[in-house]
Amino acid sequence: MAVFHHNFILTSLLIFLRNIIVAYSRGPVYTPPNVDRLTDRFSRLSVNQSYNVFFGGANVHVTNNGTSADLSLDKSSGSGLVSKNKYYYGFFNAAIKLPAGFTSGVVVAYYLSNADIFPHKHDEIDIELLGHEKRREWVLQTNIYGNGSVSTGREEKFYLWFDPTQGFHDYTILWNNHHILFLVDNIPVREVVHNNATSSVYPSKPMSVYATIWDASQWATHGGKYPVNYKFAPFVTSMTGIEMEGCIVNSKNMAPSCSKSSLSSIDPVDGEQFSKLSSQQISGLEWARRKHMFYSYCQDKPRYKVLPQECSAK
Repeated sequence: MAVFHHNFILTSLLIFLRNIIVAYSRGPVYTPPNVDRLTDRFSRLSVNQSYNVFFGGANVHVTNNGTSADLSLDKSSGSGLVSKNKYYYGFFNAAIKLPAGFTSGVVVAYYLSNADIFPHKHDEIDIELLGHEKRREWVLQTNIYGNGSVSTGREEKFYLWFDPTQGFHDYTILWNNHHILFLVDNIPVREVVHNNATSSVYPSKPMSVYATIWDASQWATHGGKYPVNYKFAPFVTSMTGIEMEGCIVNSKNMAPSCSKSSLSSIDPVDGEQFSKLSSQQISGLEWARRKHMFYSYCQDKPRYKVLPQECSAK
């Protein structure tokens, strides 16, 4: 009986120590601040209302009566959706659940682009979720291009404060004439202000909205050191909570349905609540950048001998 008791205590101690080690390896747990819930201001759409298949149709599966979609990557193909409409400014949201397990080299992207229409002067606003060689440790990368400014990467990278494989989390892009906001669960993680320093590279033409999963083995993790391991395929990401509100343009002549001169009254993301950050949002932005950002192009002096002009204001 004494031996059993001793073994029980030893086993319990080992389990306790293992849990501490696992928790420590995942980094500290942070409780996010309370913020204004911008996603509550807009209606949610079905997949069929808002998207067409972009590529990999066999790996796209619409579920839950059209409210959700599963996008998968296997050895044959990745997959993706593209919005039925093109937008000049807007509020764009998707609630996404990421693949679990070994996901190195896998990228799930939620982004706006017009590279199909302006291949040499395209604009882009990117949320890219980068898989990792360690379980759970997905990385959030944000980026923008304006007017073909692809020679200067404007990446910023963040660790997430939750396990993105265990449930759905909102990933949001707000784009208007005042600023671009990247938000996660309504918490701003990055703001790009439209001013003299950014005007030449600020996205300025109508864009489509994309959601994709694909193989980025060549660059996504340590320059391709850890490629996609298809032994763990298929990699499935699920998307719901679709919100797309903005100025829809005519896809034939690219004319906006709301003119620039009247955006303040017609564009749903041009009101005061969307033109500047509230005090709660400022606190959330500072929290996210202080606790979770681990890379900014504005701090990458080895990459840029002369930092981009907007970095002087950071």
